Amino acid sequence: MPLSGVKVLDLTTVLMGPFATQLLGDFGADVTKVEAAGGDSVRGIGPGRNEGMGAAFLAVNRNKRSISIDLKHESGRQLLLDLARTADVLVYNLRPHVMEKLGLTYEVFEAINPKLLYVGVYGYGRHGCYAKRPAYDDLIQAMTAIPSLYGQSTGSDPRYVPFPVVDRFVGLYAAMTIASALYERTRSGRGQRIDIPMFETMASVVLGDHIGGHAFVPPIGPPGYARQLSRSRRPYPTRDGYLAILPYNDQQWRRFFRSVDKLDLFENDPRFADIGARTRNIDALYDIVADILTTRTTDEWLDVMAEADIPATPLYGLSDVFEDPHLQEVGFFREQEHPTEGRVLSMRVPSEWSRTPPQHDRPAPRMGADFQDILSELGLSPERIEALTSAGVVKAGK
Repeated sequence: MPLSGVKVLDLTTVLMGPFATQLLGDFGADVTKVEAAGGDSVRGIGPGRNEGMGAAFLAVNRNKRSISIDLKHESGRQLLLDLARTADVLVYNLRPHVMEKLGLTYEVFEAINPKLLYVGVYGYGRHGCYAKRPAYDDLIQAMTAIPSLYGQSTGSDPRYVPFPVVDRFVGLYAAMTIASALYERTRSGRGQRIDIPMFETMASVVLGDHIGGHAFVPPIGPPGYARQLSRSRRPYPTRDGYLAILPYNDQQWRRFFRSVDKLDLFENDPRFADIGARTRNIDALYDIVADILTTRTTDEWLDVMAEADIPATPLYGLSDVFEDPHLQEVGFFREQEHPTEGRVLSMRVPSEWSRTPPQHDRPAPRMGADFQDILSELGLSPERIEALTSAGVVKAGK
């Protein structure tokens, strides 16, 4: 496994941080989830068979062990420091000033383990005026103009993307950052503090597409990418459903217009002569496509587009994803027996490796389920473990 031997302390909750640490666990890291007494709040989201084991929690916490520690108790804080002495990575998503109040700053950990990567994944960079603000996916979507872009492109009210795109993207970026930092440490032998703010990360993502005329100083035009903001960029109605289609380059557009017997439109209309002209006239172009596609059924158009090698697909609902034949053939969905939740469904790591394939053999844990094993690895005696649980420093798992 690529990250075999890497020890990660996961102090994160909700989605962004747990998704990042799950990715590390998928690639072989030994991830210990350190939960507060009440547990990760996401444990209660979604349908579930048992309390604290909802679908949302199961989806981002596989390949982890769990221990519940009261970090406001001095003995709990000391226990975390003991765990950190042999850890490679500590990931948290509390705001930095909260970590300071808990006495869990980078300097504290650096003093006991100078090789530790101390990674914060939270709302806003600690040197800016928003540093102490709380943040969630919806708020960062709003501040990076995502709902406004939706409203601009559809002519409707602003709307959030209907899945936590910020949490997922920033979580993925965090996992990549940690893997890169681990590689750097193999050369330097030193750990470091790493901060991954949601706002700055997503601003770079959104503006990467929509910087527009502001790419130049002074600006030579407004921000925004016309094709992505086109009111006509949508799945197109067919005679019996919808079709998603995206001719993009000159060759694809030529084949598209040829396949619908309108090649003269492509060859003779200057609005569609090249990608620059098409982008400037994207609404008109997509309106033509929309009119054409109403004349046949979805399956008929899929045959036409396959013959012309034009990127096209039917419009799926969520249930259709589970039935997709390609995902079935590649073994994307995996059933697994959970020790307390029965049969559960998960998704495999999407990448394929010829020598060291990632795996996920450990299902998401019950809160505190692994406390005895984790504390025993620290060399604590059964009597000491009992004393910590009796004092409420460690919550016994179920």
